Amino acid sequence: MRRILILGGTGEARQLAGRLVARADLAVTLSLAGRTVSPAAQAVPVRIGGFGGAAGLAEYLSVESIDALIDATHPYAATISANAARAAKLRTTPLLALRRAPWIPVTGDHWIDVADVQNAVEALANPPRLVFLAIGRQELAPFADAPQHHYLVRSVDPVDPPLAVPHADYVTGRGPFDEAHDRTLLREHRIEIVVAKNSGGTATYGKIAAARALGLPVILLQRPALPQVAAVETAQDAVAWLDQLRD
Repeated sequence: MRRILILGGTGEARQLAGRLVARADLAVTLSLAGRTVSPAAQAVPVRIGGFGGAAGLAEYLSVESIDALIDATHPYAATISANAARAAKLRTTPLLALRRAPWIPVTGDHWIDVADVQNAVEALANPPRLVFLAIGRQELAPFADAPQHHYLVRSVDPVDPPLAVPHADYVTGRGPFDEAHDRTLLREHRIEIVVAKNSGGTATYGKIAAARALGLPVILLQRPALPQVAAVETAQDAVAWLDQLRD
């Protein structure tokens, strides 16, 4: 059997694992960073935790005799993707990135593109606003520099410690979130502006569609630069890549 390591944490990684679980010619392991307290169930054996940078991942590839590495991490997990590219090069392990396409604005969208979280804070400007933060819980701290706003924060796990501002409410949940759900959420909290990442895919597009329907602007964090490696957009294409390696 060929040994496959998937760096996961996304719906695409879960879909790929589901497609490969029945393959008798493959032994698949899915690696999760461990940032989520209760990760979603997976179809294949799961490894949780970091590797210790590129060198640590390269050692793991060697010790575990990994035949192919698939980077199916979040589009904003730039450090992990960079480590994967370096480790694969060190061990001459075939590497594929499974990256979903970014969202493209359509008629009615009012997007304010920013480079990073700090620029998103600056884009909110001074007048107090009701802000929906949908960027996860790892990058919330900079918004403490704009305490005049009232924030609604959505994350998979509870935010602990809470954001250091006078006014913040929290909701937890794991996508997918559809447009109707998010439109109701934004209306109930009287949201005036949304802050999000251009994650792509359908699972979290609801907030983008809801903002469009309600005429709300969206401050959208641009994707970080990722390594230039072989890449596909779907789990089906990743399976085809593995089959090409076999052939």
